[in-house]
Amino acid sequence: MAESKRQIKGSTIILIILYIIIIGILSLITTFNFIKINEIKKQDKDIKLKLETANKDLNTLKEEQTVLVSKIDDLNNIDKKTEELKKEVFELASKVEQKIQNKETNKKIAYITFDDGPYYLTDSVLSLLKEKKVKATFFTIGLNKEKCFDNPSASCSETYKKIVDGGHTIANHTYSHLIFNGLYSSVDSFITQVDKQEELIYSKTGAKTNILRFPGGSATARSLKNGIISKLKEKGYGWVDWTAQDGDGGNLTSTTTAWSNFTNSINSDIEVVLFHDYNKYTYAILGDAIDYLEKKDYILLPLFYESVMVNK
Repeated sequence: MAESKRQIKGSTIILIILYIIIIGILSLITTFNFIKINEIKKQDKDIKLKLETANKDLNTLKEEQTVLVSKIDDLNNIDKKTEELKKEVFELASKVEQKIQNKETNKKIAYITFDDGPYYLTDSVLSLLKEKKVKATFFTIGLNKEKCFDNPSASCSETYKKIVDGGHTIANHTYSHLIFNGLYSSVDSFITQVDKQEELIYSKTGAKTNILRFPGGSATARSLKNGIISKLKEKGYGWVDWTAQDGDGGNLTSTTTAWSNFTNSINSDIEVVLFHDYNKYTYAILGDAIDYLEKKDYILLPLFYESVMVNK
C-alpha cells in the first residue's frame, strides 16, 4: 500500500515537472513568436516605408524624365527655330540684294569670309565676331587639322562645330587644298576632294553645305573650270570668289598694309571680303574692318546659297 502511494506520488511529481517543462517551452515559444512577430511587423513597416520612398523617388524620376524630354523637345525646337530664323533672314537678304542692284536703297551688304581654316587663331576670330555680333562664312579644309597649323600642340578638329554653333556659314574649300599637288589634275580629282570635305563637315557638325570656293580662286581651275562647275551644279553646289581683300593670302607684312589693302578694295555695294583666319595682321584689323563696313552702311551677313554672289 505504501509502495503504491509512493508510485502515485512519484508519477505526480513527474507529471508536474513535465507540465512545468511544457509550460516553459510554450512560454519560450510564445515569447519567441512574439519577438518574431514584432520583428516581422518592424520589417514590414520598414518595407512599407521603403516602398513609399521608392514610389516617391519613382514619381520624382518620372517628373524629371518628363522635364528632361520637354527640355530636349525645347532644344530641338530651338534648332528648328534657328533654321527657320536663318531662312527668314536669308529671304530678306535676297530681297535687299535685289533692291541694292535696282538702286532702290542706300543700304549695302558685305559678306566677310575666311579661307583655309580652321586654325588655332580661329577661336579668337570667333570670339571677336561674337563680340561684334557679326556672322561670317568659313571656307574650311580638312587636311592635317588634327593639329593646328599655327599651333601644332593644339588640335583644330573641334573648331568646325564651334563655327556652326556660332551661327556662321560653314562652306567647302576642298579637303586638301593641294593646288600644286593633284587637286586640279582632273575634274574627278577635284570633285573627290569636295566630297571628302563635305563628309568631314557633316561628321564634325551635323551640318550640310552647298557653297564652295575654289582654292586659289576659280581662275586657278583654268581649263577644268567648266567641267568642275558642271559637276558642282549636279551636286547642288554654288561657288564664290571674292571682291575685296587685305592681301593676307600673300606676303602680308604689317597691319598698315593690311588696312590699306582692305579699305582700298571696298568699292561695291555688295562685297565678298576674303580673309584668312590664321593671319595675325588680319586679326589685328578685323574689329576695325567690321566698324568700317558698318559705318559705310554695309549689313554684314553670312553667305547663303540663294545670294546673288553665289554662282549657280
